[in-house]
This record gives sequence, structure tokens and C-alpha cells, in this order.
Amino acid sequence: MRAPISVVIPTLNAQTSLAGCAAALVEGVEAGLIRELIVSDGGSNDDTQQIALGIGAEWVSGEASRGGQLKRGCSAAQGVWLLVLHADTQLEAGWSNLAAAHLQRQDAGYFRLKFASAGLPARLVAGWANLRSELFGVPYGDQGLLISRALYDEVGGFSDMPLMEDVAMARALKGRLRALDGVAVTSAEKYERAGWLRRGARNLWTLLRYFAGTPVDRLALHYRKP
Repeated sequence: MRAPISVVIPTLNAQTSLAGCAAALVEGVEAGLIRELIVSDGGSNDDTQQIALGIGAEWVSGEASRGGQLKRGCSAAQGVWLLVLHADTQLEAGWSNLAAAHLQRQDAGYFRLKFASAGLPARLVAGWANLRSELFGVPYGDQGLLISRALYDEVGGFSDMPLMEDVAMARALKGRLRALDGVAVTSAEKYERAGWLRRGARNLWTLLRYFAGTPVDRLALHYRKP
């Protein structure tokens, strides 16, 4: 029997993080869970492709749009389950046991968030993210997504959108998402560069505007401003 999980990672100039993300997946390969690793790139001009090919990943490329990249990557996947991860996220040891148990379920799963940074701001922001996910059913993409191909197709898959593709997917999966008792450790670089309060406030404001119906293209322009 072929391994059930296709891992899909969207990238854009991810040379500093991709190898670490992939290294954390080795236990899934050893457990016979991972069938393939697909890197869906949005036009990297660094060494992302060389690293991806060096670790045995399948390379898919197209325009830079995380929703579009995920859509292309998931379309290329052959597994009966999909594990979607950001390139700057690493799953903590033991995740494969949790994933194997989840394969017996019909719903989708996500991991609890932790930042690769010490200190109170990191713990507070991660705590809010985990609370938001539990109370409102809206985990972000840096928490990973483990979903069966059947359920993915049923809800229409990822939309080709530059921002909020993870929130759109969470809304489509309302009532069919559950937290896995494992941790996804994600980079704190963007928060440390912009400031924890400023970055957190921008993320929350963007989410609220999205829920209020602001077009995603307009949100993306605002979100990318320094």
C-alpha cells in the first residue's frame, strides 16, 4: 500500500527555511506516512529550487499567490491525504503518531502554534492564535492543515487568492476542523522585524476587514506595506 500523505509546501525565496521544514518531516517518511513532498513555488530567485530538488521534492511553479500555489500543489498531489505546511514552520517531534491516528477520522486537523522565539510577546501571540482557533475555528496556515483528499475536494479546495486563503479554507471547513495535540513551530522573523504589537494588530485588522467583505486584493496591498 502506498503511503497516504502528500505534503504540500508553498514557497517564495525560502532558501533559509525549507530544509528545516523538510527535516522535521523525516519521521513521517520513516513511519510510512509520507508519499511525496511537493514544493509549489511562486517565482523564487534564490536557491529554493536547488534545495527542493536536493531533498527529493517535486517542483511546481507559477505566479506568486499563496492560494494559487496551494491550489497547484494540491492538484499535483497523489496522496489520499494532504498535509499543507508553510516553509518556515517545523512540526515538533511526535507529530507523525498524531497524524497516523487522525487518518482514521473524517474531519481535518491542525496543530497548536508556537513561535521559534523566547519571551512573553511570542507566548501571548501564540496563545491568542490557539484560542482563536479553538473558539472560532479559524487556524492560520502556519498551524498546518491535515485534510483528506475527499474532504478537500468536497469543500472546493484552496482558492487562488493572494491572502486569506487559509481563513477561506477554515470557513469552508466550519465544524469539521479539530486541533491535533501537537505543535507547529513557526518563524517569528516577521513579528520581530515589524514589532509584535504592530504585526499582531495588522493581522487582526486584516482579518476583521476580510470578514467585513473588503476585497482580498485590496487587503493584500495594505498587508504588504512595510
